[in-house]
Order: sequence, then C-alpha cells, then structure tokens
Amino acid sequence: MTNTTKLLAPASLGPLTLPNRLLMAPLTRNRAEADGTPTPLMAEYYAQRASAGLIIAEAATPNAVGQTYPNITAVHTPRHVAGWRLVTDAVREAGGRMFLQLQHGGRVGHPATSGLTPVAPSPVPLPETIFTPDGHRPAVVPREMTAEDIRTTVADFARAARNAMDAGFEGVEVHSANGHLLHQFLARNTNRRTDGYGGSIAGRIRFTAEVTEAVAAEIGADRVGLRVSPGNTVNGIAEGETEEIYPALADRLGGLGLAYLHLVFADPDSPVFGKIRAGWPGTLVANPVLREMSGPAIEQASGRLLDAGADLIALGRPFLANPDLVTRLRLGAPLNQVRDRYLMYVGGATGYTDYPTLAGTGAAAQPSSDSIVAFDGPRVA
Repeated sequence: MTNTTKLLAPASLGPLTLPNRLLMAPLTRNRAEADGTPTPLMAEYYAQRASAGLIIAEAATPNAVGQTYPNITAVHTPRHVAGWRLVTDAVREAGGRMFLQLQHGGRVGHPATSGLTPVAPSPVPLPETIFTPDGHRPAVVPREMTAEDIRTTVADFARAARNAMDAGFEGVEVHSANGHLLHQFLARNTNRRTDGYGGSIAGRIRFTAEVTEAVAAEIGADRVGLRVSPGNTVNGIAEGETEEIYPALADRLGGLGLAYLHLVFADPDSPVFGKIRAGWPGTLVANPVLREMSGPAIEQASGRLLDAGADLIALGRPFLANPDLVTRLRLGAPLNQVRDRYLMYVGGATGYTDYPTLAGTGAAAQPSSDSIVAFDGPRVA
C-alpha cells in the first residue's frame, strides 16, 4: 500500500467517519468582517475544499480581548454564529465536515485592533511590531491576567465551543500553539507567574488543561481536539523544558477521550514526537514540514509521519492553493503553487477562491500595486 493510498483511506475520528485521512489545517486568511463575522465569500472558499476528510476552520476568538489581527473570525456573538452557519451549511451541502479552531491571542493583540489592552500570563510584551488597521505598530505591554480573568477566559472558551456547535460545526480545536495565549502559559519566557499557573511544568500546563477540560465538559470530549506546536518559537516564544511540557500535558489530558491531539510542524525524528506518541492514547494528527509543494513531497513527508505513529495528516498550504487537493493526489496530478504570499491576508477573492481545479480554470492572480506586506512569519501551516 502506497502512502497516498493510506492517506486516501477512510478513518474514524470520534463520532465521525472521514472519507480520507487528509485534514485541512486551520489557515488564518483575514476575510471576515471587521467585527469577526464570517462572510459569504468564506462559505464559498470552504465549500470548494469540502473533499478534505475534515476541515479545521481558521482561528476564531472566544471573546473580544482575544482578537489578534484585523478581519479575523470570532464566535462569541449571535451574529458570529449566524455567519458561521452559512459556512457550515455550504460545506455540509458539498459533502464536507468541519471543526472550528478556538484561539485567544493573548499578548498577540493591540488596542488599535480590539479596542482593549491585551491580556497575558505575565506583563511581557511581544518583542516585535504587530499589524493593526493602522499598519504595523509597536506591541503594547499586556495586562497580567488575574485569577478571575483566568476563570472568565476558561468559561469564554466553553461558551465559544457551544456557539460553534450551534453554528453547525462537528466539533472544535483548542489552539495552544504558535505563541498565542495558551502557548504563552506553557512557555517560560512569557509565563513568569508565581501562583498555581506558573513556575513548575504542572503549573504551566494548567491553563491549557483547564480550558480543554472545560470545552470537553461543554460539548463532549469526542468533539474536541487540541493543537500544540512543541519547540515553535514564533511570536517570541521560548518554552524551556519542551521535552517535559508536552508529555506532561498529554498525560494530564490522555484519559479525557479527546477526538485528537494535533502537532504542528511535526518531526517524526524528534524525541518529543516519540514521547508524545508513546504517551498519547488517542488519535494523533500531524502537520508535516514540506520541502516543496508537490504530490511526491506530501507522500514522502506524510508517509514518514504515518510510519512514526500519526493517524491523520493535516495540510495547510496545499489545501490553500488546491481546492481539489484530494483529487489531485489520487490522480497524481500536478499541484497549484501558492501565489503571491501577500494575497493570503489582504482580503477579497483574489488568491482565495480563484485557484483553479482540474475540472475548470481560474485567472492567475496579479498582485496589485498596493499589495504590501501585511504579515510576516509562518502564518499558515
């Protein structure tokens, strides 16, 4: 059996039966309205990619202070829920299934975007500028979260998960990766607390664990995934004790019966991957690092992860540029390449819903004269 054959085989995930083992990873695309409400254009985008075994929709904030950048999605008001319902209805009509990622930015935010001072485990600012509606601006010092802030935020995540189910999602993914709030609690350089949410490894994993447990209690553990990025330094993160943090987190949550644990930029040769796989009793989703955008590269990287114990493979950029990625892999057809990276985040249909499929054609995207750098760094998997 080839690796592609394995990827295209059906799989079970919690209560779901997936038609293949390829998941569309959550991709921030900044096409929502200013208040975070999903748009009809987003419904078209996701419906185009409904052949994925499961779509994990882009990060949605569980409260107003959790907003990171302009035009990202949210899921904490009735209007947000109604907007997402348009998306899930379109995907379901096209034969697909969706989870929604829940993400709080923590210190990755700005008053110019949210109207609020960001909160974080400790008052340690992002060591770089951040994009706002007014362009790049210096990061602000976040407000250290109080015990009441922590309790309220845990409750906000649980409420957001319920909103996601009301919006038609099959489940949610708790985002504890890529330098956002939950990851900030895990990392030694951003978590300088001396209470029960800092210091020791048990203290640093506590917030992520409590959020995940609360979400599972709200909608059922088999409808909940958790995403982590061991060793990832994006957004100024320096974890410390990476090889101890994640096995400890997996051990605390392993008996909960979660739908999956999702590893970003997974390296099957790394010690932490082996420790997590050995200690995690459930489904493991792995997001590979691809050297190039091609079917053989996907097959090779995915095969190594499957051989190392991954159960499902999450892909970002390949799905971004190839609405019919599953068909292309099945046929061994060439893949579209990601066009001008600035088009990932500038809004509109260009570079979003106009990628061609094998069954049709699409106009090549041409960067506009004002297509400037909006975001830097590894924003999509």
